[in-house]
Amino acid sequence: MIKYTVKRLLQSLVTVLIIVTIVFLLLRMLPTDYYFTEEQLMKFTEEQKQEQLLAAGLLDPIPEQLVRFYGDLVRLDFGESRRIQNGVPVVKVIGSKFQISMKLGIISIGISLVIGVLIGILQTRYKNRIPDHLGTIYTIFVNSVPALVSYSLVLVFGSRVLGLPSMYSTRNPGPSSILPLVCLSMTSIAWYALWTRRYMIDELNKDYIKLARVKGLETKKIMTRHVLRNAFVPIAQYLPQSILSTIGGSLLVERFFSVPGMGPLLTDSINRYDTNVVQTLVILYATLGIVGVFLGDVLMMIIDPRITLVGKGGTR
Repeated sequence: MIKYTVKRLLQSLVTVLIIVTIVFLLLRMLPTDYYFTEEQLMKFTEEQKQEQLLAAGLLDPIPEQLVRFYGDLVRLDFGESRRIQNGVPVVKVIGSKFQISMKLGIISIGISLVIGVLIGILQTRYKNRIPDHLGTIYTIFVNSVPALVSYSLVLVFGSRVLGLPSMYSTRNPGPSSILPLVCLSMTSIAWYALWTRRYMIDELNKDYIKLARVKGLETKKIMTRHVLRNAFVPIAQYLPQSILSTIGGSLLVERFFSVPGMGPLLTDSINRYDTNVVQTLVILYATLGIVGVFLGDVLMMIIDPRITLVGKGGTR
């Protein structure tokens, strides 16, 4: 376990470093005019532009810029924002946004997991009956209808019929979070329901379940102690990754409901060429994704001790 953890951590660090390096090089390949605002482009002379670029270190050789960038990363110095909030440390700019996305993300995953698994259990329990057909219709609807259409339906129904706030408000986060949470949870609910049903049906058809029924074991015990537990193992691998990904924020949902979270920040920082914010967000997203995959493996091992992270040859 320790060897596996160390190996995965080293692999994760290398992966994040490669991703960040590629983004760094791509940003440096953009024309230098993107560094300036429209007002600065009209106001500055060519000499003044060169002075600004020289002061920012953007005229130094790329290898020198890259080494300096790595040094800042080691010191956890992510620089300051130049466009989103001029002169404000990037950590502060992202921190406030991250808190909002984190709260919405964790709540939506909790809702998705509980409702999705329950729907999957009901579909399995009443296979080929009304509950199963209704769950299948919901899954097909969510996966086939474009997201903007389904979000619009939620917005219209929630605001006009139920009287819920149509836009997110930091002054009234409770009620104004309901519609974004519904939209964030819709797809995940369908995913958990679909795979819970599929894995549980697979388990029900296995020989050990048939043997348990022959021995007279109660259906409730079979479903809870054996079928659901074994069916939840592959689902558990996806759970931490989905939690961490959702914390990052849904770009479409947050823009649709004007949620001041992580989603709009990434596109805004790219459009406004705020390189420090872009680079930090890439590091954050890459780290969340890699940590999520690792936690998924660990959670699978906790749920099912028969699963080992290291094989006989010492490899995963």
